[in-house]
Amino acid sequence: MADTRYLLMVTVVSAAVTWALRALPFAVLTPLRASRTVQYLGARMPSGVMVILFVYCLRDLPLPHLRAAAPLAALAVTAGLHLWRRNALLSIIGGTAVNVALASTLFAH
Repeated sequence: MADTRYLLMVTVVSAAVTWALRALPFAVLTPLRASRTVQYLGARMPSGVMVILFVYCLRDLPLPHLRAAAPLAALAVTAGLHLWRRNALLSIIGGTAVNVALASTLFAH
């Protein structure tokens, strides 16, 4: 009986801590949603993150080499798809597919 009570208490405490840790960010962020700073960051962060990813992914790209063609083609496809459809998921999937296809077939070593 003591083991059962102990296991029940451990389960209750674990569930309470898990619930509190998952609810805490929402409770903290609720008052911040009306903040002008948070709204500004929410509007500007997606493009800022994309610029950082762009620079990070292409920073070591050897432009004179043939192996640079796959990522550059994927970049062109990603930009073209995004300008055409304005769908981030389609752009990301399309660019990734082109990069993987070219890098593993035409430009594989």
